[in-house]
Amino acid sequence: MTRLLPSLLALAFSVITIHLLYIGYIQPEAAVAMELAHQAGKSAPRVFVVILKDYEQEICLMLMVWGTFLISAKCLSILKHRYLFDVDLLEGTAGEDGDLTSVLTSLEALPDKISQTPLVRILIASLRRFVITNDVQNTSDAIDSSVEALAIKQEAENSMIRYLIWAIPSIGFIGTVRGIGQALSQADQALAGDITGMTNSLGLAFNSTLVSLLISIALMFLLHQLQRLQDGLVVDTQDYCESFLLKRISKVGQS
Repeated sequence: MTRLLPSLLALAFSVITIHLLYIGYIQPEAAVAMELAHQAGKSAPRVFVVILKDYEQEICLMLMVWGTFLISAKCLSILKHRYLFDVDLLEGTAGEDGDLTSVLTSLEALPDKISQTPLVRILIASLRRFVITNDVQNTSDAIDSSVEALAIKQEAENSMIRYLIWAIPSIGFIGTVRGIGQALSQADQALAGDITGMTNSLGLAFNSTLVSLLISIALMFLLHQLQRLQDGLVVDTQDYCESFLLKRISKVGQS
């Protein structure tokens, strides 16, 4: 629930902000531009506000802001705790007198914001396994399974972002269908010589597709950057556990 609330607040913020932008600026400016073009007997101009004026583009922009928040929050969460990989969290496990139980207790006593990070959770689970079994191979298997579970979890948490990247072009295509349908309904006017209505409707069709595809391309780029950070987190966690944990408990187990 604690993770869902910020996401819902971000969705509400994106809906309210984009809608206020539309009713306060984009739609009034687009209406003025189209009215001036109509009075001059021309088609709607290809200006920014006219391209964005329709409902499909508004929804796409709302989803873009929300998706950007979801990606940014995950990236910041990873970058925020990168310093942990430069800290020796297992100090005290080296040598014959290393008290593994006290180290485990100190890890569990860390503040929640640190103890709930993937690296610390895997260290706690692996170290607890070694304290119970005193088996290095068993601990190594625990690390491998925990790192694999971390990768699967991160992949699953990206499902909403992938859905948004799929949904945005689909909404654009809905605008395309709606625009083409309106254009066909105005075929009689076009045959009579007035093609303004048909061109405006076709403008809706192409503008919605253009905007949705550009947004999906931008979000896909951000998603790939997030996945790069997540893959790096998995690899670095594996390396950290091998360098700081396995090597030390091997010495402790042999003593």
